[in-house]
Amino acid sequence: MELHIKVAQAVHVLNHDSQSCNRVAANQWLVQFQQSDAAWEIATSILTSHHHHPFLSDYEVEFFAAQILKRKIQNECHNLQGGAKDALLNALLVAAKRFTPGPPQLLTQICLALSTLILHAAEDGKPIEKLFYSLQNLQSQDNGNAAVLEMLTVLPEIIEDQNGDFSVSSARRKEYGQELLAQTPTVLEFLMQQIGEGVGSHDRSRKILRCLLSWVRAGCFCEIPPGFLPAHPLFNFVFSSLQVASSFELAVEVLVELVSRHEGLPQVLLCRIGFLKEALLFPALKSGDKKVIGGLASLMSEIGQAAPFLIVEANTEALELGHALLSCAAFPSEDWEIVDSTLQFWCSLSGHIIALEVENAEYKKKLQERFSPIFSALVDALLFRVQVNDTFDENGRTIELPSGLEQFRMNLVELLVDICQLLGPALFIQKIFLRDWIPTSMHISWREVEAKLFVLNAVSEVVLKEEHPFDISVIMDLVMILSSKSSEDLRGFMCLVYKALADVIGSYAKWIPTSQTNTRPLILFFAAGITQPFCSSACAFGFRKFCEEAAAVMHEPSNLEILIWIGEGLEDRKLPLEEENEVVGAISLILCTVSDKMLMHNMFARLLSPSYATVGKLINEDHGHALRHNPSIYTHLVTTAGRGLNRIGTVFSYLASHLSVDLGPDESIFVLLEAFWPMLEKLLISDHIESGSLSTAVCRALTLAIQASGHNFGPLLPQVLDSISANFLKFSSHECYMRTASVIVEEFGCKEEYGSLFMSTFERFTCSPSVMALTSSYICDQEPDLVEAYTNFASVYVRSCPKEILAASGSLFEVSLPKAGISCTALHRGAALSAMSYMNCFLEMSIGVLVEADASIPGRSVQDMVMRVISICGEGLISNLVYALLGVSAMSRVHKCATILQQLGAMCSLSERREWKGVVCWEMLQRWLYSALHTLPGEYLKAGEVECLVPNWMKGVAAAASDRLDMEMNSHMRGKGGRHLKRLLRDFANNHRNLTS
Repeated sequence: MELHIKVAQAVHVLNHDSQSCNRVAANQWLVQFQQSDAAWEIATSILTSHHHHPFLSDYEVEFFAAQILKRKIQNECHNLQGGAKDALLNALLVAAKRFTPGPPQLLTQICLALSTLILHAAEDGKPIEKLFYSLQNLQSQDNGNAAVLEMLTVLPEIIEDQNGDFSVSSARRKEYGQELLAQTPTVLEFLMQQIGEGVGSHDRSRKILRCLLSWVRAGCFCEIPPGFLPAHPLFNFVFSSLQVASSFELAVEVLVELVSRHEGLPQVLLCRIGFLKEALLFPALKSGDKKVIGGLASLMSEIGQAAPFLIVEANTEALELGHALLSCAAFPSEDWEIVDSTLQFWCSLSGHIIALEVENAEYKKKLQERFSPIFSALVDALLFRVQVNDTFDENGRTIELPSGLEQFRMNLVELLVDICQLLGPALFIQKIFLRDWIPTSMHISWREVEAKLFVLNAVSEVVLKEEHPFDISVIMDLVMILSSKSSEDLRGFMCLVYKALADVIGSYAKWIPTSQTNTRPLILFFAAGITQPFCSSACAFGFRKFCEEAAAVMHEPSNLEILIWIGEGLEDRKLPLEEENEVVGAISLILCTVSDKMLMHNMFARLLSPSYATVGKLINEDHGHALRHNPSIYTHLVTTAGRGLNRIGTVFSYLASHLSVDLGPDESIFVLLEAFWPMLEKLLISDHIESGSLSTAVCRALTLAIQASGHNFGPLLPQVLDSISANFLKFSSHECYMRTASVIVEEFGCKEEYGSLFMSTFERFTCSPSVMALTSSYICDQEPDLVEAYTNFASVYVRSCPKEILAASGSLFEVSLPKAGISCTALHRGAALSAMSYMNCFLEMSIGVLVEADASIPGRSVQDMVMRVISICGEGLISNLVYALLGVSAMSRVHKCATILQQLGAMCSLSERREWKGVVCWEMLQRWLYSALHTLPGEYLKAGEVECLVPNWMKGVAAAASDRLDMEMNSHMRGKGGRHLKRLLRDFANNHRNLTS
């Protein structure tokens, strides 16, 4: 008894003591107690014995005891002998009988412990049969039926509840479920007996329904033929429970489960829709009973989704169901749960009709005609329900939509698109514009307008595809009204309207008449919108889309001045970079089409002037260094300069793609370069460039300027490459310099005069401390961006440089290829695949020069170089490839590994026909494979596995190499041999994926 009292006291302290240290101590003691053998006996005693001590008769102590038993059964049931399990089973039955009157949570916890015991007692032979025998005995006792009912409710639930008990396998759960379902006749007979004796209280009725729900979910009705189910007493009990307020929700749950599991039931319930409407739905709609409306909406939606083929028959019952759900969807509740619950039904129905094949065109048309009135009415209902309701403060500072409405709108888009397709854009648009948006009284229902704009934007893709224009004047009228409002008026709900209008203009920009009358108001509309944080994204996108369509009429001086004014103000607005790029791009797009060169140059200069100024302020020797002593101001200055460089880069990107060739693009870009490069050169040699974000912005702007200017940038290449390679050596974590160098080599690599410059840059990168430090897969995983940038530069170098330069770069390849080999063993997928791509690239170039039978002197030099490099590096590459095929990430590398082996095999075949047979040959490749596999740790391969693998791999490589050299299959891994080799490597990787950690 002393230990009993200690447990009770500890539970009391844990739940009620005001001192946290006491609660922690009590918790630690109870955890230790729970792990002791004595816990079995004490917990069982607390639940089964009548104690006079007030501590031991406490609900919290008894609940804790039930929890202890459940947890110990889950974790330690295997330690109990058969007799102990039987004793525990009987004790739990006694406890269940004792606490039948309540509390209900305690009874449930006892039944959960009992169910868990049955689940773990499989080895004791038919535990469920024993339990049901005990339950029959319990039924004969006073008030025993209530305990049996709770026990039967919990038993099936334990099958699905896998969160709390991981020690039971899925196979055991399945076996448990089958044994349980074998008792279905007994359970159904018991439930019918309870109904036959008179349900009595509403609480008992709910308990019967809850028990039935558990067994339905377990599949207890699966064996009953569909034709017999509607007449089953339990089904009729459930259906009649719909008319009892206290049991309505549970009855709906049971019916929803039955509908989803029994094919014949939707037809039965469809015939009863008329009754449900008259007896339940219409009174609920009249009284505003959300619980009944929501429950019926859920049930009827499930009926329709379970059998859409019945609904499309468009008989009386099907149309009644449609109208009933339409009433539910239109019900004006404060939230959107009811209408949202009907969406899947409408999507299922509309999708079923739309998906009908072409050969059923006449039938499809007939269905569209039958359901058109319902879907037309649904549009009206949705236009109402999609509106912001009274819970939104129209004049407040909060702009976010209510979370329920936001989710409802996201779910609704798919249905709106389907309805637009079903009704046709003409009828759908007509529904939206049915009433005047802007009445003559000028009392505008902005909630209705915002909802219609949302719907109009949602279906834009279908409307544009069908090319059914609508009267755009309404949109322009709204633009004029909103543009006339002060910034103080554009808050709260009006920001929602503004954003919705900007979305619509962006989506339908191609249909907006590009007249001067429309252009100026729209520019001003977008200019005002991008100053509002909530609207800025929609306005930036809409602005760019409108400028793409209206470029031809935007050259009016006043319009250009507004555009420059917008661009000059970006510095103060601090838009997100993505939105800022949209705005700068839109302005650049218009300026690119200005026919007057001097005017265009002037406009670009004005657009970029604030950006140049922010960078100039940073590189100003006195100003920039003085601000370093004030970290917050200096950080702001660096960030501002980075944003300025981002805008400059965006301008160059649009110059490259939109500047008219007729206007002389070279001259135009050269004018911008004259101001750009001197500023950038100063920045690159300044101390400020140690900032990673600033370096990234510099490299982006420089890359886009190079791509836009083409040969105009040529004279600057020596200074540019010297600056960026020097900066990489100083700041090795800024791999953006390597990426910019890759762009330069790709743009100018074909020009022989720059070859030596590129080679010195490659040497500088290769010999840098950070690249030389790539000596293990672990280090490569720490620096994946560096690996990707370096191997990408090397790949571009191989693809772009002339043969003379490649021939002279042998010593660099002898260093870079082993680095790539090490990198391909990294766990980081991007780094490994980038390294393999470089190896592929080098070997592909090698094969290309080797197949030239009558190579020129430069070609012969490259041939000699690649053979020498492979003879030196080949063994290491093969070893790294084998390692790359080990471990959990190997499968993603199989294709590239196979391609590299195929290419090496092709080189062996080519060398045997020429004078390099003694340098690279098949015997050497075989030795490399043996060496690579033999050097693996002993636990990686089985005894004798190497002697089996190498001959098979060599045959696969030989066949794949033959495919590669076949002129008709001059591509990787497409021939039979290539596929066989890939299969061999895939099998190896699959068999060894779990051998490495």
